[in-house]
Amino acid sequence: MTYDVIVIGLGGMGSAAAYRLAQRGKRVLGLEKFTAVHAQGSSHGGSRITRQAYFENPAYVPLLLRAHEMWDEIERDSGQRIFHRVGGVLVGAPDSGTITGSRASAEQFGLKHELLGAVQLRERFPTMRPTPDEVGLYEPGAGFVVPEQAVRAHLDLAARAGAELCFEEPVTHWEDGRVTTTRTTYEAEQIVVCPGPWAPELVADLDIPFEIERQVQYYFAPDVEGFRDHPVYIWDREGSQFYGFPEIDGAVKVAFHTGGQICTPETIDRTVHAHEVEAIAAATRPVLPGLAGRFLRGATCMYTNTADEHFVIARHPGHVGVTVACGFSGHGFKFVPVVGEILADLTIDGATRHPIALFDPARLRGGA
Repeated sequence: MTYDVIVIGLGGMGSAAAYRLAQRGKRVLGLEKFTAVHAQGSSHGGSRITRQAYFENPAYVPLLLRAHEMWDEIERDSGQRIFHRVGGVLVGAPDSGTITGSRASAEQFGLKHELLGAVQLRERFPTMRPTPDEVGLYEPGAGFVVPEQAVRAHLDLAARAGAELCFEEPVTHWEDGRVTTTRTTYEAEQIVVCPGPWAPELVADLDIPFEIERQVQYYFAPDVEGFRDHPVYIWDREGSQFYGFPEIDGAVKVAFHTGGQICTPETIDRTVHAHEVEAIAAATRPVLPGLAGRFLRGATCMYTNTADEHFVIARHPGHVGVTVACGFSGHGFKFVPVVGEILADLTIDGATRHPIALFDPARLRGGA
């Protein structure tokens, strides 16, 4: 059978793309290497921060404004609870990039926010112990999404819209108009590649030096009260960030952002080691005392990093009928619904109204 579009990879981005393409009447085939809503890539772990006062670059903010609208739409259409608006606070030195960048984005786009001094932070959030020279930027519209629920909702909606979804069927090769798997070969007018940490092999001809980084998510039973009604947070201490969530089902999740071991999906160490648990506990102890009480469990995932940590979302420069979305560098999941919309736009129309110039792969080709 010939399809209008084949989507390779049905994690966060691929599931959203499959839904949006099927919703627009396209005959869609989705192909996934693993089972549905799996824990082998980057779309698992129970929670992902979403925020709009974006220190990474203000160019992301219009996409985040649209994404927040779309999370509400996905919840309504799927009947699943995905987005929890619990508020979010960024903590760091007043001149840190985390604070100055977030403040600049918030002011440029008129986002609701408050700048809190150390004393105000302690009063507002008694679990927090910032140093006297630290400040916090509080964003009431921030919160977290549940990645597994998000992927499941998009897959369910895609299937409801007529998409054919195949799991445990790894793609071995693709070219213009044709995709080969371990089972058979399919044909399609268009292909969308959402490879996650398999980008180095599935889009090797982009000539982009992706780096796959092992990350660990840690779950603790806290020793103190106060984490149930708690914002999400990112804490910048001397240029190193850790982030965390409110208590969910008796566990608080916390993790470092970046600094993990370089790996591949085949070589990643899935064991969470005692020295790693102690490292995250030591990082949180001075400023969030009692958070790292009893260690419950850990989980590994992977960042697919580009050199500048910005995304790659574009029509493939070497293939007329191929669109790619990858290199989300550990901060992409909050964009899932709008990336699905963008991929549908690019596939059907060849362009999108959304601002995606920042994500042009030309900036990275050849290691530049």
